Amino acid sequence: MASAPKTTSAFLGAALVSAAMALPSVQFANADAPPERGTVSLKYLNYQDSQTGDTAVTAGMSRDRIAVNALSMMVIAPIAGEWSIGAALMEDSITGASPAYHSSGFPATKAVSGASGELRHAGDLDLTRYFSKGSVTFGTSYSMESDYISRGASLQGSLSTEDKNTTFTVGGSFSDDTIKLNTPNVVDVKKRVEDGQKHVVAGLFGVTKVLSKSDIVQFNLGYSKGTGYFTDPYKDPDNRPRDRNNTTFFTRWNHHFNGTDGTARLSYRYYTDTFGIRAHTLGAEYVQPLQNGWTLTPLFRLYTQSEADFYVAASAAEKANPSRATLPSASDLYYTEDQRLSAFGALTAGLKISKQLNKDWLVDLKIEKYEQRENWSLNGRGDPGVAAFHAKSVQAGVSRQF
Repeated sequence: MASAPKTTSAFLGAALVSAAMALPSVQFANADAPPERGTVSLKYLNYQDSQTGDTAVTAGMSRDRIAVNALSMMVIAPIAGEWSIGAALMEDSITGASPAYHSSGFPATKAVSGASGELRHAGDLDLTRYFSKGSVTFGTSYSMESDYISRGASLQGSLSTEDKNTTFTVGGSFSDDTIKLNTPNVVDVKKRVEDGQKHVVAGLFGVTKVLSKSDIVQFNLGYSKGTGYFTDPYKDPDNRPRDRNNTTFFTRWNHHFNGTDGTARLSYRYYTDTFGIRAHTLGAEYVQPLQNGWTLTPLFRLYTQSEADFYVAASAAEKANPSRATLPSASDLYYTEDQRLSAFGALTAGLKISKQLNKDWLVDLKIEKYEQRENWSLNGRGDPGVAAFHAKSVQAGVSRQF
C-alpha cells in the first residue's frame, strides 16, 4: 500500500488523476506467490488540459493550461523463491499554469508561475515476503521538486483461507510532506515566511472473494487522517483547515466470459472527507484478447462530487468578467475559490491497445479523453462561474520479462 508521491501536480486539477493512474509509480499488487519471472517496463506519458470559456467575455475561447511529459521505469523481480522486490522511478516535467481562482485567465492569464517549467523526480521501492497463505509487503516512496518534497512508508499484509477463495488484506501508510512556502513564486507574500508541513496516516482493510471460475469480487474500506498545511500557496485568497480526514469505500467485480475469452471489470468508489466533499466514481472496462497477441481494452469512468463547505462561488461580476475575483466574506474563517473543490461531474473515455510480440516482449498504447462540467454534478449544485475543463493523455509503454 505504498503511498503515491505528492507533487505540485496535486495542484493541477482532478483531471490529472486519470492521467496519473496510467503511471507505474504506484504500489505493486500483492499475490499468493512470487512472480515466476522478472519484468522491466518503460512508459512515456503526455498529458494536456485546457478550459473553454462559458461567460459573455470568454464564450468560445479555449486556452491550454497544464502540460505534463513523464518518463517512468518499473522493475519487479523474484528473489530466492519466497521474496520479490519492485522499484519504480519517474521523471516528469510540468509546464503551463492552473487558474489563480475559479476559471480566471480569459482573456488574460493569471498564471501560476510556480507551476511553469516544474521538474519532478519520484521513486517507489517495495519488498514482499510470501508465505503459504499470504504475504507481507513493506514499501517506501520519495518525491522531490522545487517547492514540494514527499516521503512515505507503508506496510501491508494479506492472509488467505485454506481453499484460497477468500483473501483478507490489512495495510497502513504514513507520508511526511514539506511544502516550500519560502519560494519567490508563491503568490501570497505572507505565505513565504516558512515551510509548510503535512502528515497523513492511512489505513486499509479489504476482502477479495472468488465467487466462481468466472467471478471475483473485492471490497476495500480505507481511512486517512491528515494534519498540517492543506492551503494552496499558488492561489490567493485561499485558506483551508489544517486537518483533513477522509473515508473511502471501494468495490470491484471482475467477470470472465468463456465464449469470447474477454473480461469485464466494474468498480465503484465512494469518498467523503471533513472538507465536506462527497464523491462517487463508477468505472468500467472490458479486456478483449484478439488473435496474434493483440488485446483491446475500452474503458469508461464517471465521476461526480459535491463542493467543499468553504468553497466560495463566483459572483455575478466575475461571471461577466473573469478578471474580477470574488473575495470571501470578512467573517469566513476558511475559504477557497479553487475550482477543484467546487461541485462538478466528469466523464473519461479511453482505449488501450497492447501487442504481445513474443513470450518476452509486450508493447501498449493508451489514449484517454476527459471532460469536466459544473452542471454534470449529481450530488451538489455546480458553480456556473467555472468553465468547462478538458484533458487528454497518451501513454506508450514497452515491457520485457526475464
